[in-house]
Amino acid sequence: MRLSKDNVERIQRALEGLLSEEENERFQADVVRDPELRAAYVERLWLHSSLRSEKDRLPEVFEGEPLAERKIVRFWPSIWSSILTGAAAACLTLGALFLGFGKPALLQNHVAILVQADNCKWAGSDLPTAIHSRLGAGTLALVEGIATLRFKNGATICIEAPTTLQILTAMHCRLIEGSLTADIPEPAHGFTVDTPDLKVIDWGTKFGVTAGSTGHSQVRVFEGEVEVAGSSKVKNQRLHKGQGIHVDSGYSSPEQEPARGQQVQDTNGWTSIPTSFGKGKDGYVRRGDDGGPMGFNPLLLVKHSDLERSYKNERRIILTFDVSQVTPGSLTEAQLFLDPKPSGFGFPSLVPDSRFAVYGITQEALDEWDEGGLRWGTLPASTESGPDPQASRKLAEFWIPRGGSGSVTVRSEELATFLRTRTNGLASFLIVRETGESDPSGLVHGFASKEYPGATPPTLRVR
Repeated sequence: MRLSKDNVERIQRALEGLLSEEENERFQADVVRDPELRAAYVERLWLHSSLRSEKDRLPEVFEGEPLAERKIVRFWPSIWSSILTGAAAACLTLGALFLGFGKPALLQNHVAILVQADNCKWAGSDLPTAIHSRLGAGTLALVEGIATLRFKNGATICIEAPTTLQILTAMHCRLIEGSLTADIPEPAHGFTVDTPDLKVIDWGTKFGVTAGSTGHSQVRVFEGEVEVAGSSKVKNQRLHKGQGIHVDSGYSSPEQEPARGQQVQDTNGWTSIPTSFGKGKDGYVRRGDDGGPMGFNPLLLVKHSDLERSYKNERRIILTFDVSQVTPGSLTEAQLFLDPKPSGFGFPSLVPDSRFAVYGITQEALDEWDEGGLRWGTLPASTESGPDPQASRKLAEFWIPRGGSGSVTVRSEELATFLRTRTNGLASFLIVRETGESDPSGLVHGFASKEYPGATPPTLRVR
């Protein structure tokens, strides 16, 4: 990146608070318009923050000259510095060193570059997040979107929101939570990714890793070979193309019913009814799963694929709400709220923007399903190919963009109309994903259930 001398001076004056009000407005407009200027400005803000964190080592930069003998000038950052709150103060002399003579040696050890960011939102990162930013050791926290990092050794890492990734060295990262896919060329053989459960060592491959928020990790090899090590739950082993491994979360059916939630009415007339209220319940099923019931899992999982290898991975969600305290005739509006959570299964980069559908179960006798007996074969109003048209009807659709993780609120007139027909005090819904995937390792979408600690369960809002 080569900036004009004028832009270099403008950045420095902005950092020192020397721009007039009119100059500052023009500078901010140019930062928004020009991605190279924006990247340079963010990088220099990050430089100031990094220098503060390295203050004990700064005397080495000045070749023995005491830092106290240099004139320190505090700056007040512009509105853009709210993005990087750590860059609250810096010194004029160090800025001159950066702009006139290059970065001090202690900051030249960048190991990667942020080369792409699609629909990204960041929060809690201590590394720069502008396109083309150079990255050293530190943490990236991606809230929404998909971002791509390219390391000096040629390794390419794609992180998929919501993800927190810690860069340790040019050959070592730690996936604290979330998911990534990696393409590792020969010069980077031995590249290692740690998760809370596993250590994945590459031997020339393309692979994906997830670290689930509920304590499980997954590895899937797309090409080549990886070594999995360092887990008490999984023996050391080599995985090849098409192979994978998943560390079980350890969740099982609770010994007793979790605490029940409350129905809440706000000042605007909306009444919120979670699945944890009254006779409410929630769960999901997986085709071909003969294991235990899925009515007590902290995650509600949903997936659809037209690929033959994914046939048994089809998943569907069922929700039942206790609407016994709602007068159907007075209901005018309705909303369904869902709280997305990382599932730990699959990779967002292998699934496009995804469309979901909400079906109302029209036969009231089917509302009496049992969480303890919920399996693929017992899912109400469901057939092998999808929701049963004789026992359900489509009420609404919603979309989740690739890499998106924000909360979901579903609204439609059909939803309110369906609720006005209920006579037994219960309302049940099926949720299916209608969008397929490009690879069997595509993402399984997850939402918080009533058992998910600290999260909002599925909630029906009526007015």
